[in-house]
Parts: sequence; C-alpha cells; structure tokens
Amino acid sequence: MTLSFIEQLWQQILRNLTDSLDALGVSQLEWSEVALHGLGQLAVSLILVAFFALIYFCIYEALGHLGRQITRLEISVRQVQAGVRYLFLLFTVLALLAQYKVPLDVVQATARAGFIALGFYVLWIVTARILREMRIRYRLDPSIGQLLRNTLSVVLVVLASVTVVSQYGFDVISIVAGLGIVGIAVGFAAQSTLSNFIAGVTLLIERPFHIGDWVRINDQEGKVIRIALRTTWLRTRDNIFTMIPNDSVASSDIINFSAQGEIRLRLPVGIAYKESSSAAREVILPVLENHPNVLTSPALAPRVRMIGLGDSSINLEALAWISQQDIDVRVRISAELYESIKEALDDAGIQIPFPHRQLFIDDAKGLAPVLAPFFSGSGERTGKPPNPDPESES
Repeated sequence: MTLSFIEQLWQQILRNLTDSLDALGVSQLEWSEVALHGLGQLAVSLILVAFFALIYFCIYEALGHLGRQITRLEISVRQVQAGVRYLFLLFTVLALLAQYKVPLDVVQATARAGFIALGFYVLWIVTARILREMRIRYRLDPSIGQLLRNTLSVVLVVLASVTVVSQYGFDVISIVAGLGIVGIAVGFAAQSTLSNFIAGVTLLIERPFHIGDWVRINDQEGKVIRIALRTTWLRTRDNIFTMIPNDSVASSDIINFSAQGEIRLRLPVGIAYKESSSAAREVILPVLENHPNVLTSPALAPRVRMIGLGDSSINLEALAWISQQDIDVRVRISAELYESIKEALDDAGIQIPFPHRQLFIDDAKGLAPVLAPFFSGSGERTGKPPNPDPESES
C-alpha cells in the first residue's frame, strides 16, 4: 500500500510539472539538446578564460623580468601589472558576452566603458605622480599631499562613474542633479563636520605647526601626533592623547614652542634686600652653566639679571637656553635648576626672603586705657600687666 501511494504521488508531480511547462510554452523542448548546448557554451567559455589567462601570465612574467627597465622609467611595476590584469579581465568579459550572444550595443558600451575607466586610472597615476613631485619640490607638508591625493581620487572617481554610466544610455544630467540635491542636504546636516573639514584644510595650508611640534592650544599643551581633516591630535606630558576639533584650533591662540628651534627658560629668583645681587649672580651662573641640558654657546650663554625691586625682595631672573630636542622635558629641567639654585644660595648664605608685613599704629587713642598700665607717666614700660579681677588679689 505504501508503494502504491508513492507511485500516485510521483505521477501527480509529473502531471503538475507538465502542466507548468505547457503554460510556459517550453514543453516541446528537447532537454538533452538544451543541456548539450549549455555544456558546449560552458566549455567554450572555459577555453576563452584559459586562453586569456595564459596570455596574462606570459605578460606578467615578462614584466617581472623587465622590472628594472620599468623602474628606470619611474613607472611602478605593480601599476603596470594592475593595468595588464585589468585588460585581461576586460577582454575576458567581452569575449564571454559575445559568446553568449549579448546584444551588440551592450558589448560595445561595455568595451567603451572599460577603456574609459582604464583611461581614468592612467590619468590618476600620472596626476598623482605630478602632485608628489610638486610636494617634494616645494617642500609641502605630507598632510597636504595626502589631502590633494584624496581630493583628486574623489573627483576622478565621480567623473569616471558618470562617464561610464553614460555609455549605457542613462540620463547623466538627472543623476548629477540628484547628487547635487543630496550633497546640499548632507551639507546642512553635517555643518559641524564641514566646518572642521574646512578648518583642517586651512591648517594644512597655513601650517602653524607640524607633526612633532610642541604646542599649546586651548590651554591644552602637548606634542602634535596627527593632523587630520577633522581633528588635531596632541600627546601631553602625562602620555594622554587629546583630540581637538580643527574648528576650535583655527579660532584659538596657538603657541608653538618648536617653530624656531631653541627656547629660553625664565626662572624668577628673589633674594633679601640685605644681600648683594652681584654675589647672587656669581652663585647662580655656575649652576646654569653646569646643567647638561643648558646651552652654553656664546650666542646662547646663560644669564642672570635684575628685573625689579619687590615688596620684600630683590627680584632676579635666571635665563637659560635649551635645545629643540629638550622642549618636551623643559618642565623637568626647570625643576632641576630651581632645586640646584636653592641649594647653591643656601650654601653661600644668601637669604631667600618670604613675604612679611610690619604694622605701625599712629595716634591709637582708642587703645590708651588698655595700654596705660604697661607704661609709666614718662612713657616707659612698667612690665606689669593689668589685673582683670581685682578681688583675686586677696
């Protein structure tokens, strides 16, 4: 009974399949002929692919042997190999389209589109090389070169896409208009990002600082690690990375400690009025000259000068130059110099004063009843304090 049910089910499936083929009008096809034709087409396609692959590998090996000559022509072997690989794929696709009897206008459009894309690729290689040579010749910042390369890539990709699409009969004007509307909408939605992008371009052009410079921006002080199109990265002395939006960087005061090479440390020092400023200078100068990070060339020799007279001290200033490589550790150098100066002044017996006040009271009549018991009629002090509790004397 089970076998009978299976046979009936199989017959039903065959009848349904036959009815479907009759509805599609393909019931009269000879499936053996269709399968044979498909296998033939597949075999021809594989032969075509193998033929073009053989040609590609022959050219690839030849380029490998001619690598030195190509390098002498300032052409990258990889770029040439990429072009050969692209041509191999293009001719393979065209041969397969022709093999499967794709309409001639589609094959021609594909061929035109392929060669146009190859032309844009060659144009990108040539233009990128020209930009690199200009950057080296005019000593432009590497970030500017990267920005120009990225901009060039975007422009060429857009132009190539529009040109390739137009080969297939699409309305390019409508596509460009649609992209323009989308660009306007994106611009309104990303005003902050665009503002930072424009500020980043401005920073790359004006170059107020370079990668590796030690700067102070918005009360943030650190070494410039990266200058991106949207943010500037700083690394502080505590090894903390800070990302500052370029819009904020461009609109703030920028202090670049590394722009002109050596920098000078200013160390204020105060001595008591009873001390001699020349003696203090003779004590402080050897401390500055003996520090390993202080420059001692004639043009950058350390100095000690008087800068003013304070309320309780003679104000001196120790001046010491350090190299550009030591800008990162200038705080440590200042601390070491201060400590050495303090010890040298102490050893020399030169006093470093601290703020104090002396109070004079003139005509303080309100205090006379309180101070009278301390003084005699002649104004001399008796030394006997007043007794606040007269009854306690008994």
